[in-house]
Amino acid sequence: MAKLSDPITVLKGVGPARAAQFAQLGIFTLEDLICHFPRAYEDRTKLLTVSQLQVDEPACFAATVMNTPRTNHIRKGLDITKVQVADHTGKVNLTFFNQKFTTDQLRYGERYIFYGSLSGDFMGYGITSPSFESPDSPPRVTRRIVPLYPLTAGISNAVMSKTVDMALALCPPPEEILPEDIRREFGILPAQEAYRAIHHPETLAQAELAKKRLIFEEFFIFSAGLSLMRAQRTLKKCPPYENTDLAPFFAALPFTLTGAQQRAMADIQRDLSRGTPMNRLVQGDVGSGKTMVAAAAAYLSIQNGHQAALMAPTEILAEQHAASLGKLFAPMGISVQLLTGSMKAGEKKQARQAIADGSAQLIVGTHALLTDTTVFADLGLVIADEQHRFGVAQRGKLSAKGSDPHLLVMSATPIPRTLALLMYGDLEVSVINELPPGRQQTQTFLVGENMRARINAFIRKQAAEGHQCFVVCPAVEENQETGLKAATVWAETLQRTVFPDLKIALLHGQMKGAEKEAVMNGFARGEADVLVATTVIEVGVDVPNATLMVIEDADRFGLSQLHQLRGRVGRGSAQSYCILTTRNRNADTVARLKAFCQTTDGFKIAEEDLRLRGPGDFFGSRQSGLPAFRVASLSCDMQTLTLAQQASAAWIDLHGADDTPQAQALRERIGKLFRRGGAVMN
Repeated sequence: MAKLSDPITVLKGVGPARAAQFAQLGIFTLEDLICHFPRAYEDRTKLLTVSQLQVDEPACFAATVMNTPRTNHIRKGLDITKVQVADHTGKVNLTFFNQKFTTDQLRYGERYIFYGSLSGDFMGYGITSPSFESPDSPPRVTRRIVPLYPLTAGISNAVMSKTVDMALALCPPPEEILPEDIRREFGILPAQEAYRAIHHPETLAQAELAKKRLIFEEFFIFSAGLSLMRAQRTLKKCPPYENTDLAPFFAALPFTLTGAQQRAMADIQRDLSRGTPMNRLVQGDVGSGKTMVAAAAAYLSIQNGHQAALMAPTEILAEQHAASLGKLFAPMGISVQLLTGSMKAGEKKQARQAIADGSAQLIVGTHALLTDTTVFADLGLVIADEQHRFGVAQRGKLSAKGSDPHLLVMSATPIPRTLALLMYGDLEVSVINELPPGRQQTQTFLVGENMRARINAFIRKQAAEGHQCFVVCPAVEENQETGLKAATVWAETLQRTVFPDLKIALLHGQMKGAEKEAVMNGFARGEADVLVATTVIEVGVDVPNATLMVIEDADRFGLSQLHQLRGRVGRGSAQSYCILTTRNRNADTVARLKAFCQTTDGFKIAEEDLRLRGPGDFFGSRQSGLPAFRVASLSCDMQTLTLAQQASAAWIDLHGADDTPQAQALRERIGKLFRRGGAVMN
């Protein structure tokens, strides 16, 4: 008997060429094949009469061949075979393209089972290229539930189904990892039954039960993996920080911290004094003061003789952090060093020397911090800004430059508590849910296209007062089918016909990295009055002088994304505004956008977005840090996720350290799941 780890080339008919086609689907082993699940099913178990067939509705029916099939050669590469079939309720014409073999397979006077879709109009109805088989043959393409698989060029559904069947016949499915009491409590099928039923269900209800089992299993494995991560972290030891006094840091600040900031700092102080590496997420709305919390953590690391590294997603953000933190720490005698990819070779060499010899105490940079040439003297704290721009692997790579350094992650994306455990299950969470005093809330308005003249007049008014404006479009280039505002076209229109006297800049994701950085830097320096952009500015430049955000076709964005975009303004002392435009008249859409205008609380918006759209918005930009689920969907299966989390947490508490075959099998499956998604068990 074959093993799950065997390559698919052990199967008959799967040579190097076919294996290369399967590789396009991520299928390399028999296990990959058995775990390549159907995306949908066709119910071909019900037989209709010819008179019951409906146009464009696929169906099975039994009928007798009424004449000898005839094939006509139309032109090179095109043969058409026609035949008429009938039952006691009516007759129907069948047409086959380039299937001359049907003349031998469909015999006059004999009865067959057909599956296809009726098409046509009052001039005549017929079925094109239906599947068929003898009623005396085993059900293969009719009279059964037929699985429909994700496919690629060269692999038909029939080939996929046949190959999966060969794999199931040659080796057993993955072994059982769910304890019997958990299966009983949640109504979960045993593994052997579920893996076979997902590919060969006798009913659609059985297919649903198999799918339920496999979804639960994936979430159980994932949740157990996070539990083991947390358990492993508590086993790691590091010298506890003895100096956790933040009074000198607070005294150096020109402002008073909010209560939420102080609570987050207290969480960090406790973490750093425990003697195990900190893994904490500081989650706060745009402008809530996360950077000051990170600065406090860096201060404590440096006061205890260690370096701290802050990794930002863009060079402009890294430069802004380095400038603001350098100004803050200079009176305290703390050295802040910038390191980015675009620095001159000599500057980088000098920076890396300071990092290596320890004279650089707080290092602020981009991915340049991850390169092999960047060596730290004593890295004690890693701070990742805008976590969803960095995968788990990148965090792990930076952490590996120290000896189990503390990790602090900052996110400006408010996440509902129901999702926080899944997205950041390996981290403790601190929430900053207050804005610093004196910061004015951005006023938000929803308008239609009939207000275009007033929008343009308001842009001009802001520019006349010395302020800047963002204009965000949902598309990069014009598309006649969607009719959406395109950044490239709209920027040209504004410059040429609306604001010829203003400076309009353009920014979108298809531009090269250096070009994007140059545009963002220029706008931050005030070299343009209006920046027309796509959502590439969702995370990026901090422009306190920008007071107006115009979001075109706002109905095309999720509420959380709109909130992130709105957060680009309101960073200075002047009153800021956000204008949403839409041509959509759908009542639900308009109500959703009006609700957004009425609150600036990112957590309320996130909860509403989760209710309306599911979790897709929250996970889309962070897939590199999540395992690649084969059947579970983060958009549809939240209830199952919650149940699986509860079950796995209870089981890991009791049996996580066991050395039983079941516990070993679970640990092996955890490793496979996380490796498949490029994640790291850190």
